[in-house]
Amino acid sequence: MLKQRTLKSIAKTVGIGLHSGRKVELSLRPAPPDTGIVFCRTDLNPPVEIPASAMAIGDTRLASVLQKDGARVSTVEHLMSACAGLGIDKPYVDVTAEEIPIMDGSAAPFVEAIERAGIVQQAAPRRFIEILKPVRVVQGDSVGELRPYAGGFRAELEISFANPLIGRQAYAFDLEPASFRRDICRARTFGCVADVNKLWSAGYALGASLENSVV
Repeated sequence: MLKQRTLKSIAKTVGIGLHSGRKVELSLRPAPPDTGIVFCRTDLNPPVEIPASAMAIGDTRLASVLQKDGARVSTVEHLMSACAGLGIDKPYVDVTAEEIPIMDGSAAPFVEAIERAGIVQQAAPRRFIEILKPVRVVQGDSVGELRPYAGGFRAELEISFANPLIGRQAYAFDLEPASFRRDICRARTFGCVADVNKLWSAGYALGASLENSVV
């Protein structure tokens, strides 16, 4: 039986928000069984806890946003990827601004911080949602589908961009910590120079640079 996993000690890092451009301090703390991943806006008075739940999803344009009681935490995708890839079920995530730091634009810095803090297995069993029949969502040219799979968790991804440097690409993998560290966690945020002015004028990518994005 697979058991729940959390951090052995506190992991800390500092960076800037990709869209806000503001300095952000982030701490990952161990959490008791069945807590789930909980973001805590420590800069607010009183602090607001926002669970990483499908019911808390807010905006999804150019970033994944969670929100609760008027508070929000944005650009959670790389940190969530690191937790999923390493099999971490439950950290508390203390953050001093409304956006998770972008670091180098990948999940790798979060993987390194988590592994420095250490990972501990708890006595409680892990719980899963089992897909019993296909679920498909179509929006414009985008398609997402969940299908039953007996082998655990497998992702099959495809993108298609008009830019010839990207074009059409496909990738499939079975999620487990070793392959995530080796093949996935260094995948970085990318964008095109032609879109920069439009993003800036809309209030996005104010913290973007060649250090945290592939352009």
